[in-house]
Amino acid sequence: MKEIKWGFIGCGEVTEKKSGPAFNEIDGSQIVAVMSRTEKRARSYAERHGVRKWYTDAQKLIDDPDVNAIYIATPPSSHATYAIMAMRAGKPVYVEKPLAASYEDCVRINRISEQSGIPCFVAYYRRYLPYFQKVKELVADGTIGKVMTVQIRYDCPPREDDLNHPWRVIPEIAGGGYFYDMAPHQLDLLQEIFGVIVRAHGYCSNRAGIYEPEDTVSAAFMFENGIHGSGSWCFVGHESAREDRIQIIGDKGTLSFSVFNYEPIHLYLTEGMQSIVVPNPPYVQLPLIKAVIEHLQGVGLCTSTSISATPTNWVMDRILGKL
Repeated sequence: MKEIKWGFIGCGEVTEKKSGPAFNEIDGSQIVAVMSRTEKRARSYAERHGVRKWYTDAQKLIDDPDVNAIYIATPPSSHATYAIMAMRAGKPVYVEKPLAASYEDCVRINRISEQSGIPCFVAYYRRYLPYFQKVKELVADGTIGKVMTVQIRYDCPPREDDLNHPWRVIPEIAGGGYFYDMAPHQLDLLQEIFGVIVRAHGYCSNRAGIYEPEDTVSAAFMFENGIHGSGSWCFVGHESAREDRIQIIGDKGTLSFSVFNYEPIHLYLTEGMQSIVVPNPPYVQLPLIKAVIEHLQGVGLCTSTSISATPTNWVMDRILGKL
């Protein structure tokens, strides 16, 4: 494929800044159609972004002969359905994270991708951002020595809209609560650095009673190389406890970095602490989308696929007791 002509299924917030504009920034790529179940939203997005076509029916967008690749930016519960529809139509897919609302749905997607020979990519874009590539480099070059353990800590107060029960806290749509929305980026990133997680256990509960699913999660896990890890997530704590941090602890030092705020990377060694600032591009999905497009054009290889994304769903489902 020399010219990648994208059709968007879903045109919500993530497509406005994080991903959407990046598709037109890369040579040989353009957005030719968008779809939303709401006519007003589809038309508005198309007009504001200069997209020629808009639809309210996903199948019609997939069947459009001008569209040869599909970007799925809907809530997780529909990822598997739309991805399978697209691949059966012979069109490569780029899916927002997590790959699906359950591990079982991920397996279904992989089966169709294998049978059809059509690739499915997943928007774990942090793998490709300079900030996290620096973290991976510091681990790989032995700066902190032999890695002993990894610790995830994420705490935040309730969101203003939580009482209205947004889709992210409706398990039938999201797969779980905020854990299923936020933790995938953390877990995928760590598996990119250390390999697949092969054991995972967790405790989850609803402490505040604001919405149905879990709002507090604790977990322990182990990577295929034997490194242990732990995680703690609380989405209903006090503002004073707000934290977004992963620590990688070695026998010669420690790395500390954020996943969502991109605060400076802190490197702690015997001689002191070093603060490392690594800027990211304005459209954070740009490096990954570029890799996807180059893969489809036959001039590169993108590693963020449905195969690499599936273990993250497995880990989350294990932690939440769904497996």
